[in-house]
Amino acid sequence: MIDREIVDRIYAAANIVDIIGEYVTLRRKGVNYQACCPFHNEKTPSFVVSPSKGVYKCFGCGKGGNAVTFLMEHENLTYPEALKMVAKRYGIEVKEREMSEEEVRRNDDRESMFALNGWAAEYFANYLHHETEGMSVGMTYFRQKRGMTDATIRKFGLGFCPAKGDRMSKDALAAGYKEQFLVSTGLSLKSDRDGSLFDRFRDRVIFPVHNISGRIVAFGGRTLRTDKQVAKYQNSPESEIYSKKRELYGLYFAKKAIQQQDFAILVEGYTDVISMHQAGVENVVASSGTSLTTDQIRLLNRFTKNITVIYDGDSAGIHASLRGIDMILREGMNVRVVLLPEPEDPDSFARSHTAEQLQAYIRDNEQDFLEFKAKLLLRDAEGDPIRKAALIGDMVQSIAQIPDPIQRSVYVKECARTMDIDEQILVSEVARKRMATTGDRESDEFLRRQTTQVRAERQAEVEYVRQVEAGSGIETLERELVKYLLKFGHCSFDYKEGRNMVPCNVAEVIFGELGDDHIEFRNPLYAKIMAAYREQWERSGVGVEVPIHLFLNHTDPEVCNLSVDILTADDNYVPSLLWRRKEVHVESDADVLAVGVPKAVTLYKSKVVEGLIKELQSRLGQEGLTEEQERDLVQRLANYNRVKQSIANKLNRVIL
Repeated sequence: MIDREIVDRIYAAANIVDIIGEYVTLRRKGVNYQACCPFHNEKTPSFVVSPSKGVYKCFGCGKGGNAVTFLMEHENLTYPEALKMVAKRYGIEVKEREMSEEEVRRNDDRESMFALNGWAAEYFANYLHHETEGMSVGMTYFRQKRGMTDATIRKFGLGFCPAKGDRMSKDALAAGYKEQFLVSTGLSLKSDRDGSLFDRFRDRVIFPVHNISGRIVAFGGRTLRTDKQVAKYQNSPESEIYSKKRELYGLYFAKKAIQQQDFAILVEGYTDVISMHQAGVENVVASSGTSLTTDQIRLLNRFTKNITVIYDGDSAGIHASLRGIDMILREGMNVRVVLLPEPEDPDSFARSHTAEQLQAYIRDNEQDFLEFKAKLLLRDAEGDPIRKAALIGDMVQSIAQIPDPIQRSVYVKECARTMDIDEQILVSEVARKRMATTGDRESDEFLRRQTTQVRAERQAEVEYVRQVEAGSGIETLERELVKYLLKFGHCSFDYKEGRNMVPCNVAEVIFGELGDDHIEFRNPLYAKIMAAYREQWERSGVGVEVPIHLFLNHTDPEVCNLSVDILTADDNYVPSLLWRRKEVHVESDADVLAVGVPKAVTLYKSKVVEGLIKELQSRLGQEGLTEEQERDLVQRLANYNRVKQSIANKLNRVIL
């Protein structure tokens, strides 16, 4: 156990922003810092670090604590282990009291494995630099075959394992390292015949694998033999300190550059990473020859939302690798693709270009994943409608992975344009894919709504009409029309007239419909706003936005107050609220205007006519009317009833 005095010193020295900042990208927000939580998958940052209080808190998953507990959670450490990690960072000597047997064993095992890996890395590097075999075989490969400088070789800790099958294992045992850890780290293998140890990486150049905090967790070894019976690469097995699906080669060296440039370059192998670093492009990582995993993507997600994947110019596995793009999209990240010219790979291309040339090539040639996929697969599908249909299905599969609905919508539109296919078909297919692959409730709801959309629209619109007719008078509708004018008078929408779509302007429809029937507003304030708007509208022209300050700064205070009230009201327009309640899908303001404006005008005219009919009916019942007056009233009443029926038919078309 660590003494309380030492614990207090550790906490006093710990800078929580610096410590957590090594694992996630913190962005200042006021006096605090914010990031996407490293403990659960989220798209909107809810992870907050307070430097003044020395604490962190995720308001998404609920995890919180200080710098030490963060390391415990993130690195799977015990409390003493995390304290020592912080103490080491700040040069604080730790004196401990006796720990429990389990704590001692667990701590010793992990530390023994890290210590052994550290020793092995140094051993391999020394063998490369100082032993004849290492220099003649390994160094020749790195310098001449791969063009690496000594500085680069030392930076990445590259090495060579002796060709003699058990030399490293024997040297490790002689140095005091236990057989147990030689086997558990995978540095040594045990013979089934006699139980003796032999080296996993014998006669191979060595690439140490660092975790995000810089500790060596594994090794990759490449043979220089041409014998096809020998695997080109050997990698450390899973262990207590290493999980290949959770590590990205080169991330320890790249994380600062990734944060600064806000994007990561993803390549395939060790030498791709190293050569690009040597060329001066350092925001590069590799999946170390394994298929990209969700954990690796989430690891990158701590530092950036943007990934650029580089493919070899002659790579035969591009089609298979497209799966990785879908996985990146699924995690809510942005992915772009760069295809190198044949026969280049990132390693060879980096060795023949400067950093500026590399960056310029990536910048000039990176493609959006949709554009890349379309170009790649269209070559195979050219002239074949069946293959083109399969290609569209493939692109829909990718779009369906995107969790953000706005991004999905943008990509659907782009795919519809690129592939010349109806957008609504793609919308439906994306929704079906999401429901099938992710169980997305949103997509489930979309499909449910889609199958009942006509009925839902009718129900919503009928309810709207009934609501207005039952509880709203002429003044309410006048306010509604004024609201449309002030907020959307300059906007356009497409109105369906039979089989044709007719372009309309909001102000033009309102003034035209009311002017044709010589209808004037009864409320004097609404009438004053209408008159002021119409005067400016006729002067400016159709589609030109009338300045709102004319109403907000009107000489009549009552007009000013009413305009402020209308423009700041929460319910932007009645139809949209009703449609949302009925879960009817609305794409945009234009869609709402196409329904709301004609409906509001028609209902208003209907109310005006109803008022006139009631007025005539009341007059018709009065005593003392002459026969001629009665005939005139009956005739006018019949005319208004015909108008009412005409409006009802028009309103019915709007509804149904």
